[in-house]
Amino acid sequence: MPDPGLSPLQSSLPAAATGFGAHVIEHAHTLATGLGPVVEAAAVIEAAVEAETAADAVTPLASPTPELDRILRGPTGLGTSSLYLGRREEPSAPPAPEAPVAGMPIPGLYHHPIPEPDAVRVEEVSRRIKAWALDEVDLYPEDWEGEFDGFSVGRYMVACHPDAPTVEHLMIATRLMVAENAVDDCYCEDHGGSPIGLGGRLLLAHTALDPLHTTKEYQPQWEESLHADAPRRAYRSAMEYFVQHSTPSQADRFRHDMARLHMGYLAEGAWAQTDHVPEVWEYLAMRQFNNFRPCPTITDTVGGYELPADLHAQPAMQRVLALAGNATTIVNDLYSYTKELASPGRHLNLPVVLAEREELSEREAYLKAVEVHNDLMHDFEAEAAALAAACPVPSVLRFLRGVAVWVDGNHYWHQTNTYRYSLPDFW
Repeated sequence: MPDPGLSPLQSSLPAAATGFGAHVIEHAHTLATGLGPVVEAAAVIEAAVEAETAADAVTPLASPTPELDRILRGPTGLGTSSLYLGRREEPSAPPAPEAPVAGMPIPGLYHHPIPEPDAVRVEEVSRRIKAWALDEVDLYPEDWEGEFDGFSVGRYMVACHPDAPTVEHLMIATRLMVAENAVDDCYCEDHGGSPIGLGGRLLLAHTALDPLHTTKEYQPQWEESLHADAPRRAYRSAMEYFVQHSTPSQADRFRHDMARLHMGYLAEGAWAQTDHVPEVWEYLAMRQFNNFRPCPTITDTVGGYELPADLHAQPAMQRVLALAGNATTIVNDLYSYTKELASPGRHLNLPVVLAEREELSEREAYLKAVEVHNDLMHDFEAEAAALAAACPVPSVLRFLRGVAVWVDGNHYWHQTNTYRYSLPDFW
């Protein structure tokens, strides 16, 4: 799978000509001990954005660790050679006049506006995902159709992956997003979900992603179980499509992140069973697992290239991914706040936990949750900039940019999805 080049310059990653803020450059220089002047780091990153090939584009800077030095001497795997600017298989629609964006962003929330996603792609992805949901996996009954349409998953995924070379690459992410939401809704939340017995359901569903290796006697029974309910049908099918386009290491990475997600579901379910409100730090720990991380972590598969496993596994990259997942998940807490308050029972989200544990009013807790999000976002951007300066390998730069674009697209979808979300009256 060749690497078709770098993502569009619309990301929140302060790494190139657009959005490379002086304060972030300064912070990146402080973190990247032993590097040359920050101006040089910025120039290297910008050169990588504009370059046609890896050999001509990047001159590695001094590495702060032996591990990075080893990788910079000659990373192996897909995504480190044949670098060229991406080409789409199908033409885009001609640029449309700018239209006002629906929905008001949360006042004071640190975010980056993005261009409206490609309308032609949005329409095609929306058509294909509905056909998949209805015809291939029998995902939902007829009376759920309005909710499925209102989720606007096509617009969501096109906004998050503008560099996907084809619509089929976009469908990789779209199927997985819909399948993950089916598991959340049907096992944990709105449509029959319950913490009772959740562990068993999640374990069996996880085998649709991470196959069971058993005896010939019991293999047919397991295979039949993958069609037993909508979440397992969706997981099985979405994963089959994913492995057709991913490398083995990308597939294993995704399975790992989905296991993290399921662990987070189980912690939240256990607290619900005992009516426990965690401490704020405990809640944030749970949200590091029950969060969006599986979505940006596949940005290279959707982009048609691979960030090699040794680069993905670097602690600095893992920190960037964790911060991105944490920030985007708090965005969900904030935009879904009024929706969850109106739902039966008590839903844990950051403002609710802050209000109870720190004895704040609803308004004070909500505004503090905005501050927590902003701190996570600033840390994400600073760490991403430092990693880009320390390891200016083209696949690393593209992956960091893709994660940042995903962060921005995720906010765009939450802000504009007025079918699902509305803001509290706190301003």
